Amino acid sequence: MMLARRTFLRLAASAAVVPALARTARADAYPSRPVRIIVGFAAGSASDILSRLVAQSLADRLGHPFIVENHGGAGGTLGAEMAVRAPADGYTLLYCGNADAVSATMYDKLSYNFLRDIAPIASVARGPLVLVINPAFPAKTVPEFIAYTKANPGKVTFASPGVGSVAHMAGALFMAKAGVKLVHVPYRGLGPAMSDLLGGQVQAIFSTTPPAMGHIKAGRLRALAVTSATRSAALPDLPTIGDFLPGYEASLLSGFGAPARTPAAIVDKLNEEINAIVAEPTVKARLIDLGNTPVTMTPAEFAKTLAEETEKWAQVIRDAGIKHA
Repeated sequence: MMLARRTFLRLAASAAVVPALARTARADAYPSRPVRIIVGFAAGSASDILSRLVAQSLADRLGHPFIVENHGGAGGTLGAEMAVRAPADGYTLLYCGNADAVSATMYDKLSYNFLRDIAPIASVARGPLVLVINPAFPAKTVPEFIAYTKANPGKVTFASPGVGSVAHMAGALFMAKAGVKLVHVPYRGLGPAMSDLLGGQVQAIFSTTPPAMGHIKAGRLRALAVTSATRSAALPDLPTIGDFLPGYEASLLSGFGAPARTPAAIVDKLNEEINAIVAEPTVKARLIDLGNTPVTMTPAEFAKTLAEETEKWAQVIRDAGIKHA
């Protein structure tokens, strides 16, 4: 009886080790072929720029291509849906963030639940948006912008890459905090929105920093303030909107996710690699140059932060009565 019991325990222990060894083996062999990274926004967007920066380093470190695919539309939900439907094998990743957190409330008929169906892997950066205006607009500070808008209700326009975009949400929060009414003009992507701002067809935009930096430095656009809680290292002379509207904060959180049920060993391996990349001096410097604060998190920390962002923007959407057309 004692021998049989010892044999049973030994076999049970061996059985427990086999799955662990299999998970380790899968992680050690990963990747064995190209990995695609789905970005739910157009080429040239902040998500596109940042995902490509990390993708190249992942390819260099892991020996296989990490290929960025842009599938823009519907506030990033088209790309997210593609990722959710992909095999959970680590060979399809999603560049995601608080744009997806906004969409969770903005779109009431999604075929997926972002917090349930995407496994967070690692954060990359949290970057401010920047309130920029056409230089012809008669304001040089946030207080002047607010004063002009109050004196001209319903006449000041602000562009965004689309209804429910982070830029739209930043504008909605600004209106709530400042007690002003701006006319929202949604576009299909940041590129055409920026073009019309440069041409004077619209007057302002809450832009992600990477696409706006060149225009600001060249004097083609006037930057008034950043939307983050603290000043941006890339634009150190700019105040924060919160300096004038206490409690205001809107920033672009982004990172990598994968379809739910992707093996934990692969998620952990990618988390380790991405965190190492974000900490590399050259990558870190580039992120800062683009106006972002490099941020590293564990998968659990990234999941918690995304849940908090979802709750925050859900409240803004409900209070403003915003609905997707």
